[in-house]
Amino acid sequence: MINIDWNSVQNQLLYDAHSPLLFNNGFFVYFLVAFILFYYLFRKNYMHRAIVLTLFSLYFFYKASGSFVGIVILSAFFNYGISNLIFKAKKKSLKQFFLFWSVIFNLGLLFYFKYTNFFIDLITNFTTLKFDLIHILLPIGISFFTFENLSYTIDVYRGEIEPEKKIVNYLLFLSFFPKLVMGPIVRASDFIPQLKKEYFVSDSDFSRGFYLIVTGLIKKLIISDYISVNLVNYVFDGPNLHNGFECLIALYGYAIVIYCDFSGYSDVAIGISKWMGITIPPNFLSPYQSKSVSEFWRRWHISLSSWLRDYLYISMGGNRKGKFRTNLNLFLTMLIGGFWHGASWNFIIWGALHGIGLAINKLWTTLFGKFRILPKAISNFIFALITFHFVCFCWIFFKASNLETAMQFIHQIVYQFTFDGAYEYFENYKFVIIMISIGFLIHLIPDSFPEKIIEKQKRFPLVYYVVVMMLFIALYSFFKSAEPVMPIYLQF
Repeated sequence: MINIDWNSVQNQLLYDAHSPLLFNNGFFVYFLVAFILFYYLFRKNYMHRAIVLTLFSLYFFYKASGSFVGIVILSAFFNYGISNLIFKAKKKSLKQFFLFWSVIFNLGLLFYFKYTNFFIDLITNFTTLKFDLIHILLPIGISFFTFENLSYTIDVYRGEIEPEKKIVNYLLFLSFFPKLVMGPIVRASDFIPQLKKEYFVSDSDFSRGFYLIVTGLIKKLIISDYISVNLVNYVFDGPNLHNGFECLIALYGYAIVIYCDFSGYSDVAIGISKWMGITIPPNFLSPYQSKSVSEFWRRWHISLSSWLRDYLYISMGGNRKGKFRTNLNLFLTMLIGGFWHGASWNFIIWGALHGIGLAINKLWTTLFGKFRILPKAISNFIFALITFHFVCFCWIFFKASNLETAMQFIHQIVYQFTFDGAYEYFENYKFVIIMISIGFLIHLIPDSFPEKIIEKQKRFPLVYYVVVMMLFIALYSFFKSAEPVMPIYLQF
């Protein structure tokens, strides 16, 4: 007779702050199997599918962040209601009134949870007023679903979409579990119409989903986590303990860590969505191949950069008000984008640097864009090298815990750079350096290569997928760290 420890089962089903439910959590396998079973049973009726997917999504968020699931539900009902008021209002002034309160509500939530202590600290440091910091826990994913809410109500205000009539569809749009906690940022106009289509997953969709899930997990759980745990974290924790060469290698390592971490998670989200018959656009396109800062932002975190362009940069005037205003708008857009990432001077500096980089990029193109001295291949290589190192320099501020640490890191590279001990360094960290090299080699894979694999494997039997997944699990078991490494963008 099998004895079941019901207390243990109950504990597994309840939220655990020390083990939030994410794609790298063991419980996620059981969650996904149960979800696929129910989703398939109700696949023929889109409303039934929507209800099942919404319930599972809300439960996923509960397991990931506990009672903060109430914030998502409250946010969904508020924006569902106010978007209908915006749509039904006859006068433009009334539409603007409702839009104003939509912005206040959404940004107010974000401000309270994410920026309250930052501004309390500012007031305390720069005025005679003294306030104690407030203990506030940050709901995971709040930056992502806030931007989704804002884009929805703004699109309704602009007349680009009509508000959704069924609350369950809007709640699902906001809480859809593959993208809820770390994006990509999805537009309602792209997502909601897909819910109402007949459920259909082709052989190509299944193959593509499987490819994205496996390669995404490899990037996140094997490449990113291994480099992070075995090199990057402790170098950034104490850069003054390492010479400039060691810091530089760690910086190259972090460039791969953040790419494989976030793009890997995005690929898994997009792959799981494919298995549901829902298409989410790619969020990364080999960003370190970029030959300019502008191109980098067309390839990096595409859903965020396109959101900033459509709802911030264009709203400020875009490039319609002269060169000075264009550059100012670019700078302010990136400054705000940096602040969106976190309440820290480091993120503000990171955003400002990218804003300056975009302005210089635009100025260079205007002055020298038509001139060509070197062959195209050589000039492209040089520009790609410059762009990559500019991006890496900015990553120092993104990764460092505070401004002092960032400046120490830069100081070591500039003033303490030496190859002394380089041979021993490579010997001790050869597997980490191999992982970093693999991360960079991923960027050299032609876009046509994955398409060929996806096309071929769709004709393979089910046993092929089982074997590949078992091989991944074996590989993950070999490289797995003692403690799970939380995704970088979970903090945003």
